[in-house]
Amino acid sequence: MFEWLSGFSPVTQALFATLFTWSVTALGAAMVFFFKTVEKKYLDGMLGFAAGVMTAASFWSLLAPAIDLSEEMGLIIWVPPLVGFLAGGVFLRLIDLVLPHLHMGEDIEQAEGLHTQWKKSILLVLAITLHNIPEGLAVGVAFGAVAAGIPSASMAGAVALAMGIGLQNFPEGTAISVPLRREGLSRGKAFFYGQLSGIVEPMAGVLGAALVLWMRPILPYALAFAAGAMIFVVVEEAIPESQNSGNTHIATLGAMLGFAIMMSLDVALG
Repeated sequence: MFEWLSGFSPVTQALFATLFTWSVTALGAAMVFFFKTVEKKYLDGMLGFAAGVMTAASFWSLLAPAIDLSEEMGLIIWVPPLVGFLAGGVFLRLIDLVLPHLHMGEDIEQAEGLHTQWKKSILLVLAITLHNIPEGLAVGVAFGAVAAGIPSASMAGAVALAMGIGLQNFPEGTAISVPLRREGLSRGKAFFYGQLSGIVEPMAGVLGAALVLWMRPILPYALAFAAGAMIFVVVEEAIPESQNSGNTHIATLGAMLGFAIMMSLDVALG
């Protein structure tokens, strides 16, 4: 598979990888055709799993290469990771303030972002979409780093990152489509909105790969930026949402499992 992917441009590689992650989101959303409800403890465990995957990916696939690359480029080793990481968090916070969205389990009056008359289903989808922007960006930057010839970046590592993001996208798809079904939407509409939350990943992935190719000097910043954006999502949304129904232990075990799987994938394949 690695050889086959190597025959394409990094932008195309990123597109293929993020189309895969989006398809796993759609597969998870398709669970709505088989289940009308999923116990909250399972959804909380899924969210915890996603948080664990994203946390591990932020370090092994993004921050660690950013630190290595800063040293190789003769930069102050801690500056690009620090600046990029904080910039990623600030960027997501700005989107959080502007983009109308609603977290799972909340009433529509608690919607965040600019005031709008959009339906609750749209606001719920936009909340999950916030998760997927940094995920797609991270995959694109990883493939761009390989094409840029960065010694610490490898095709196997980029594929491992895409696989890890894909793994946690399955429960994310389920976590949005099944609650939407409970809100009264038809199975078809619940599935449509569930998979729609992941469609931003291919767009962010292509953008990330292209930016790295055009502006190689920004790569350590770009890697850390994606890491900061993902950690923002984990702390701001994934962990609180997984803990707010009292299923603390299940969510925590899910996070541990997700972290362990992503760490193993990255170390074994990277």
